[in-house]
Amino acid sequence: MNTPETLTCPLCRHCAELFCADRRRRFYHCPQCDLISADPAAHLDRAGEKAVYDLHENDPADPRYRTFLAQLTEPLLGRLRPGMEGLDYGCGPGPTLSGMLREAGMVMHDYDPLYAPVENLLERTYDFVTCTEVVEHFYDPGEVWPQLAALVRPGGWLGVMTCLVTELEPAVFRSWGYKGDPTHVSFYRPATFDWLGQTLDFSVEQVSERVVLMHKARR
Repeated sequence: MNTPETLTCPLCRHCAELFCADRRRRFYHCPQCDLISADPAAHLDRAGEKAVYDLHENDPADPRYRTFLAQLTEPLLGRLRPGMEGLDYGCGPGPTLSGMLREAGMVMHDYDPLYAPVENLLERTYDFVTCTEVVEHFYDPGEVWPQLAALVRPGGWLGVMTCLVTELEPAVFRSWGYKGDPTHVSFYRPATFDWLGQTLDFSVEQVSERVVLMHKARR
């Protein structure tokens, strides 16, 4: 049962404990999977989420945005072969990463629950799946992560970009700009990805404090 001091972790369903709070939200830390999650009572509804997303300026022609995305595409491409098929999960209103990967010879598909809700794309598998600045928006990561893992073929890759929580210090987290976005509700530690890898049968490589590559077991 959730209380102001405890919360059921939305990822592993363990008991998470109050970590810190700001003027708008409480945040809880799970000792089992190391996820930090926002109090669901403060989550925006779907219309409120979209209103925030619509303010983002993600121009596919912007070289600065392409450089930002290259933090994921460059290490991922080193593990792929031209002609492989991928899905950009959470592509947003201006798909850019998929275009960069097409330029590198990949076959790409775009999915987004708000901007490109092509549900049949979630009924098949891919050589690789990308999620850039997406997983921090998961209200129910315990439900979505297994769905993501199921999209990846055995031996395939899942490339994730999100800001990792590198210091488990309430004062540091409270002043962290990344958690100030009201649509950011799930915050990952390196150990969270280790837990995900063990649970979902992926090996995990942390490329940077923002990029994680996950390799699915071949079985």
